[in-house]
Amino acid sequence: MKVIFHINEFEKWETLLGNITNLLKDGGDEAVKVRVLMNGPSVKALSDETLLQRMRELSDKGVRFTVCRNSLKALCGSGELCIDEKNLPEFLTVVPAGVTELIKRQTEGYAYIKP
Repeated sequence: MKVIFHINEFEKWETLLGNITNLLKDGGDEAVKVRVLMNGPSVKALSDETLLQRMRELSDKGVRFTVCRNSLKALCGSGELCIDEKNLPEFLTVVPAGVTELIKRQTEGYAYIKP
């Protein structure tokens, strides 16, 4: 099984991380290929140490986390929060545009889930 979780709301992180944890328990870490695409306000999670730790733990189980560069720039441009992608943890991958990443993964047969 291959799945991409799409999160664009900060408030949905607990739900998303719970969904992934339950999926890995049910499907097995090795049997499920999981990716997460974060864009929009959800990128604020990158400044939350508790959420980052939970992401890191899931990353250790094979979950790949991807961040939209456009969203990082928009967040900084709004003056709300600036996150330098060069300072992000190594388990995070930055892509130019989140929507393009979603399209690529769906054409590769990934199921799309948005909590």
